[in-house]
Amino acid sequence: MPDPRALFRRIDAATPPGRDRAVDALRAFAIAGVVLGHWLVTALVADGGTLRGDSPLRHLPQLAPVSWVFQTLAVFFLVGGHAAARSRAAYADGHLAWLRARLVRLFRPVAAVLVLWSVVGAGALAAGTGRETVRTLLGLALSPLWFLLVFAALTAATPLVARLHPLWPLAVVLHVDLFRFGFGAPASLGWVNLAAGWLVPYCLGTAWARREPGTGVRWTLLLGGAAATAALVAWGGYPPSMVGVPGAPVSNLNPPTLAAVTFGLAQCGAALLLLGPLRRALRRPAAWAAVALLNLCAMTVFLWHQTALMAVTATGLWLGRLPGMHTVPDGAGWVLARIAWLPVFTLVLLVCLAAFHPYERGRPKGGGRVVRAHCPDRDAAAEVHSSV
Repeated sequence: MPDPRALFRRIDAATPPGRDRAVDALRAFAIAGVVLGHWLVTALVADGGTLRGDSPLRHLPQLAPVSWVFQTLAVFFLVGGHAAARSRAAYADGHLAWLRARLVRLFRPVAAVLVLWSVVGAGALAAGTGRETVRTLLGLALSPLWFLLVFAALTAATPLVARLHPLWPLAVVLHVDLFRFGFGAPASLGWVNLAAGWLVPYCLGTAWARREPGTGVRWTLLLGGAAATAALVAWGGYPPSMVGVPGAPVSNLNPPTLAAVTFGLAQCGAALLLLGPLRRALRRPAAWAAVALLNLCAMTVFLWHQTALMAVTATGLWLGRLPGMHTVPDGAGWVLARIAWLPVFTLVLLVCLAAFHPYERGRPKGGGRVVRAHCPDRDAAAEVHSSV
C-alpha cells in the first residue's frame, strides 16, 4: 500500500520557500466554512411533489450562532485582496495581462456549471417538473456565481483599491443602512453594499500585502468588530443570523448590512491573529498537504457543493421523505439527521471533483510559478502555486 507520508513530503518539498502557508490555510478555512454552512442550513422540503427551500434558522432561531462560525466570506475577501495585491505587484506584463490570467483561472470552472445546469433545468421542465422546483434548484446551484462576479470586479480594481483606506467603504455601508432603515430610503439602495460591504475586507487584504498589521490592529479589529456587531444586533434591530433566513424581513447577507460588515471585521481580526500559530502548525508536512490539496480544488468545491447536496436530495426521494433531507427543519431531530447526511454529501462532492476538477487545473500564463509534486501512487500531480 502506498505510503501517504511520501506524498506529504513531496508536496512539502515542492512548495516555494517564500510561500506564506497561513494565507492558504485561511482560504481553505473560508471555503470549508461556506460549504459546511450551506450544507447545514439549506433545506429542500418535499411538499406535494414540489421541492421548496427552507432553513432550520427560520424555525430554530436559537441556532443563529451556527451562522457566526460558518459565514466566512469576509476571510475569503481578506485573503483575496492580499493575494491579488501581491500578485499584481510582482507581475511585469501590465495590468490587462495580469487580470486576464487571474480571471481565466477564476472563471474557467464556471462554464461547466452553467452548461450542466442549463441542460438539467431544461430537461426538468420538459419532463414536467414544476417551475417552483426548478427555480429552487437552479437558484441554489447558481447562487455561488454572485460571489464570483463581485470578487472579479474587486480583482479588476485592485490597483485602485490598494490605495483606498478600508474606512471609506465602511462609511458607505453605514450611510446606506442609515438611509435604508432610518429614513425610509428604497430597499434597492442596499445593493450598493454588495460592492462596498465586501470592499472593506478586500481593502484590508491589500493593506496587509503592503505591511502586516501589528498585534494592536488585529485585536482592535476583533474586539471592535465583535462589540459593534453585538450592539447592532442588540439595539439596532439587525437580525442575529449572519446569513439569509427565508421569510425574514431583513437579511444580513443579501445585500450585506453594517452588522455583516462589522462581523467581517471581527473575523478578519481573528484571522490575522491566527497567522503565527498557523505558520507554526503548517511546518508539518501532513497539515500543509491537507491545506494545499484543498486549495488546488477550491473553486471546484465552491461551485459544486450545492450540486452535491441537491443530487443526494433528489436521489433520496426514491426512498420517500427522509428525515434531515426532505422534512421541515423544525426540530433537533432534523439537525441531528442532517449532520448524519454530511458524509454522504462529501462523497458525492468527491465524485463531482473527479469529474469537474480538470476545468480548474491549468498552468497560469506568466508571473505565476507552478511546482508539480507527483504522487507516487497514481498518475496525477498536485500543483502548488507561489504566492505571487
